[in-house]
Amino acid sequence: MKKFKKLMALMFIFIFSAALFAGCGSSSNSSNSGQSKSSSDSSLDNIKKAGVIKIGLEDSFPPMEFRNNKNELKGFDIDMANAIGKKLGVKTEFVPTDFNGIILALKTGKFDAIISGLSITDERKKEIAFSEPYLMDSQIIIVKNGNTAIKKADDLKGKTVGVGLGTTSENVAAKMKGLKEVKKYDKTTEELQDLLIGRIDAVVVDEPVGRYYLSASDKKGKYLVLNDNLTKEPMGIGFKKENKDLQSAVQKAVNELKKEGELSKLSIKWFGTDIYK
Repeated sequence: MKKFKKLMALMFIFIFSAALFAGCGSSSNSSNSGQSKSSSDSSLDNIKKAGVIKIGLEDSFPPMEFRNNKNELKGFDIDMANAIGKKLGVKTEFVPTDFNGIILALKTGKFDAIISGLSITDERKKEIAFSEPYLMDSQIIIVKNGNTAIKKADDLKGKTVGVGLGTTSENVAAKMKGLKEVKKYDKTTEELQDLLIGRIDAVVVDEPVGRYYLSASDKKGKYLVLNDNLTKEPMGIGFKKENKDLQSAVQKAVNELKKEGELSKLSIKWFGTDIYK
């Protein structure tokens, strides 16, 4: 009888232990499954399900992105973003955002990507991911025509310089030694106007933007671009770091647009030359 009771007790312990381990295993598998699901990248799938990709930009950065007299969005980045959307099989929706907060807006999910003349910098790469460069930019110095005191970057010592708030122009100017003051502006038009009336001595700005404004008929002859380029900066498309699938799909689309000659056409349209040759 004692042997029987002992045997029954052992069987009970065995069954209880097996059930306990099975339960733990089920819980662990369930937890792992949930973790795998939550960490999976659905960025591209979500865009395709919604049928739209949202692009963040600052809409006063011609010829990259700006509004014409009819308040329509135009520019190289606008045309490229629309072409990318077609490649992905979705519509492109633009979300105008102050450039100074555009990276934070991307990280908080206000839009899916940034296409806004965004220079690729080490500092920005700490916060977001980038596509391969699609355009090479540089920082130029603009002065009022007839200014003989400023002929090169070194002549800016003791002078007041205007830059765009939150732009790489601001970063470049911050590293320049001996400046009297760096004034920050929300719009390029504002800093160029202050330059014209003598509130500042020079403007540091992205070359495509600066040259676009200076090509306008009412600006011709009023400004001078110095030959002293300050930096060379690649422009790229910005993504949230975890959105790898979207980044890969957009890069594939850009590569195809280059190969097909579409970006060359856009370059001639907006810059007057094919920068991809």
